Amino acid sequence: MKGILKKILYLATVSLIFLWTGCSQMRDTKKLICFDLDGTLTQHKTQLTPENKAVLDTLMKRYEVIMVGAGNCPRIYHQMNDYPITIIGNYGMQESHIVDGKFVITREDTVPVDTAFFVKNCNYLREKYGYQDYKGDPLEFHPSGMVTFGLLGTKADKADKLVFDPDRAKRRVMYPEVLEIFKDYAVYIGGSSSFDFAPKQYNKYDACMRYASEHGYTVDEVLFVGDDFGDGGGDSHIRLRGMDYIEVTDFEKLPELMKVMF
Repeated sequence: MKGILKKILYLATVSLIFLWTGCSQMRDTKKLICFDLDGTLTQHKTQLTPENKAVLDTLMKRYEVIMVGAGNCPRIYHQMNDYPITIIGNYGMQESHIVDGKFVITREDTVPVDTAFFVKNCNYLREKYGYQDYKGDPLEFHPSGMVTFGLLGTKADKADKLVFDPDRAKRRVMYPEVLEIFKDYAVYIGGSSSFDFAPKQYNKYDACMRYASEHGYTVDEVLFVGDDFGDGGGDSHIRLRGMDYIEVTDFEKLPELMKVMF
């Protein structure tokens, strides 16, 4: 029995040493940290909390920190209470910076959209899967050319959206067919109750690496922090393409989780 206990203690000690070493290497090698917003820094479509603002403040003393989100730059900026940070929005289609203390959109890629195609096929999906009762508009066509298919509509109550599909199970049932219909687009199980569609070349991995290469960082110097790495998730390309990441399962636990980088 004593021998078994010694072995367990030894293995636990070795594991802690490896964990500490890994955290130390992470702190020493990373130079750029890219954050997702909803579900990572905030609850979906809610404001940045003081606790998570403090996390950003601390990290910025050691690293360059930027936002890489699904939403557009103005929405992310205002949801973060006008926090002064570089933002890459719409999966890489838009970029903003703080210039002389002011929020400025510095890049905005746009593509044409076949609205009739989206209306026709999203109406078909609503009818087939039973989402014909919605508030507001059935689709949101963003100026960039990105499209959001909100199953509850563009004016759905926030509370209804939060409880609609927290584990994404309802949308995962639809996902294979949505992928097939919209095979010429990058398709994301977005937000709390929607699908996002973007041109194929726009995803968070390529968005991070475009910024990284423009500012002299290698992929080994980049860390992504997000909550949605599963197949179809907005952060899935980060996992699939092999970028180092930290997964956040509860945005309220972010301060504890990010201590490894302080």
